[in-house]
Amino acid sequence: PAAASADRAAVRAAARDIEALFVEARAEALARGAGAWVRFDSVAGMVRLRVPGTGTRTRAVGSLYGVAFSSSRDSMSYDGRGLGHGGANLTVVVVRGRARETLVVSRLGRVRR
Repeated sequence: PAAASADRAAVRAAARDIEALFVEARAEALARGAGAWVRFDSVAGMVRLRVPGTGTRTRAVGSLYGVAFSSSRDSMSYDGRGLGHGGANLTVVVVRGRARETLVVSRLGRVRR
């Protein structure tokens, strides 16, 4: 039970961290009127936010929270209007033990859990 509780807490925290990167990417795209990207490397457990002119921010979600994650696509991009590019929703699944949380990013760029 204690391990399961720790797993749930880690998964929730990691999902919030990933969600925050999407929110930041969208906000940066809107503020700058230029594109922004969120890219996933599930093997290394890394999520990267790239905003031209500001560089790349990397979150080591896997090692930071002890979770694994998978995504239905390797990246999500936002245009200068804060709208997502691509013809399909993106799904990110974060797991640790039996705990699991799913984020869905609509093709327009909105995130929901």
